[in-house]
Order: sequence, then structure tokens, then C-alpha cells
Amino acid sequence: MDLNGKRVAIVMMSAIGDAVHVLPVVNSLRAASPSVHITWVIQPGPLQLVQGHPAVDEFVVFDRKKGWRAFRDIHRATGGQRFDLVIALQVYFKAGVITGMLHSPRKLGFDRVRARDANWLFTTERIAPRGQRHVQDQYIEFLEHLGIPAVMEWRLGPTDEERARYRDVLPPDGRPTVACVIGTSKPRKEWPVERYTRLVDQLHEEVGARIILVGGKSARELAAAEEIVRTAKHPPLDLLEWDLRRLVWLLDASDVLVSPDTGPLHIGVALGTPTVSLLGYTNPKRVGPYRRFGDLMIDAYGDPGEDYPVTAEYREGRMERIRVDQVVEKVKLALARYPRAVSNGQLAP
Repeated sequence: MDLNGKRVAIVMMSAIGDAVHVLPVVNSLRAASPSVHITWVIQPGPLQLVQGHPAVDEFVVFDRKKGWRAFRDIHRATGGQRFDLVIALQVYFKAGVITGMLHSPRKLGFDRVRARDANWLFTTERIAPRGQRHVQDQYIEFLEHLGIPAVMEWRLGPTDEERARYRDVLPPDGRPTVACVIGTSKPRKEWPVERYTRLVDQLHEEVGARIILVGGKSARELAAAEEIVRTAKHPPLDLLEWDLRRLVWLLDASDVLVSPDTGPLHIGVALGTPTVSLLGYTNPKRVGPYRRFGDLMIDAYGDPGEDYPVTAEYREGRMERIRVDQVVEKVKLALARYPRAVSNGQLAP
């Protein structure tokens, strides 16, 4: 489909990981139609990650903290615009309302089964029903529907300016650097804090690694970091900060990332940073590392030998199944199998 000279709006507002998965979509649109104008409706959190991305012309911010005034702001920002196509990637009701507010004769969304919250009511056209798949693959279905070749690029890596800005945060010291994500948006997705303490010490003693704690500064993350630093024999560097571009730089500079299912996991995979993913609460086939580092994944979601389906079902109590020695072995494998090299986040076809 030729979208040159056309105006396209993307509706995907929340979740850092989902924003990462949108990037191959916008890169593919740009590659197929260089003069397409792309507007992305997004929330302030993920905006910090992707603002300035070369494939996007304009970001329109939906700040849910403003309540109903957030919808008013969207109307003011887009009310005078007419789009040729709206791609509705998010299936929550609020996203459906915004899709409905945008002026376009063509609004493409999920099929009725996958469009939660009656989201299909706000679209005029739907992709074919295919059941649950990995979130990234589901977004690629929109490109397939439009006849646009998928370009599996994220282009998320730090800029030269960011490398200069953050270079003093983590000076090189010759040791392998292992970044650990210790918090998520849902406590049940997290690995027990005391096991991070043991992991930090074992990686220091067995690998000679420098360990850094990365992520945001929520109360739960701050408490976990304080406990790990206080109780570890070889305390890690606490580099938690509300700065997603700093996080990108840190993950790009790390030799290995250890993370549960959360935004930084998907950032790391997109950057090409060898990622040891710890998955038990959420389904790895739906939200696990995409087409990279599957050999480094620890799958506590399924039972031994179980060929579980791709679903959004949560499984309680599975993260506790992951042992420290399993994670240590995966980190060792990552260091041996994936010597770190800058990739800028690109997958071969």
C-alpha cells in the first residue's frame, strides 16, 4: 500500500514494552512510504522512550492523570486534522474512545475476538482473526493487512549526544557488566528480592561481574534496591532513575541483562543486549523475548513437558520456581555465546 503523502495516526498510549513493539510498525511504514506523515497518540511515560524517533513526525500526548481533560486535550490537538488511516493497536476502552475521536474514513483495528472492551466498535476495518500470538507478531499483522513489508528494526539505541551525556554514569572498568531489573508494574511478575542478593554475590564471585540495578524509582523498587545493597557481600551499583533514555544507554552498555517481564526486558532485546528473561506469571509465548535470546529464557510458566497455548492467562506462584543457580548459568551462557556488539536493534528477515 502506498501511503506517500498520506496522514496516518497510531493509537498506542501506554506500556513501555508495547511502545517498543510499535517501533517496527512505524519503521516499516516509513520505509514503504518515505513521505507518509505519522502521528502517534501516546502517554507521557512511554513518550520519554521514543520521543525524537526518526520514523515519527508528531506525538500527541494523552495524560490520563488529567481525567476527562485528557480527552479534551486530544480533541484540541487533533480536531483540525484529518487522517487517511488510523491504526488502533491498543484495545482498552479509553484507546477506543480516542480512536473514535480521530477524523478518518479508515480506522483499522483488531478482530472482534481480540478487541477487548468492545474496542471493535470504534473501528471501520479489522485485521483477520488469528487468535493470540506474540504481541509483536500481532502488531505485524496490521502491516500484512495493509500489504506493507515488515522491517524488523527498532532504531532505539542511544544517540551520540546521549552517549556523551551519560558516559560518566557507568565508566568502563574491564569487567563484564550485568544489569538487573528488580521491579515491574505488578509484584507477581517479580523475582524474590533475596534471590537477587544471592545472584549478585555469585556473579561477582564466579564471573567477576560488575552488577548494576536498573529501572525506575517506585517505592517497591527503591525498597528492593536498598535491601540488595545492604545485604549483599559485594553490593551492586544502584542506578535506578526515572529516565528511560538513560536506561537505554545503560542497557546498551551492558554485557547481559537479567529481567522479569517488564518494559526494560523488551528494550534490552530490541537493542540486541543478551537478555536472561525470568518468566513465570505471564505467558512467554505472548510476551517473552521476541525472536532473540530464547536460549537464555527461564520459563517457569509451563510445567515440564507442557505445550501450553498462547494466552493472556496469568499463573500465580511460578516466579518462585526460578532458582539462583539457573540464572547464574544463563548469564554465563550469555557471556560465552553472545560477545557484546552494537547492533542498533535490527533483525535479519
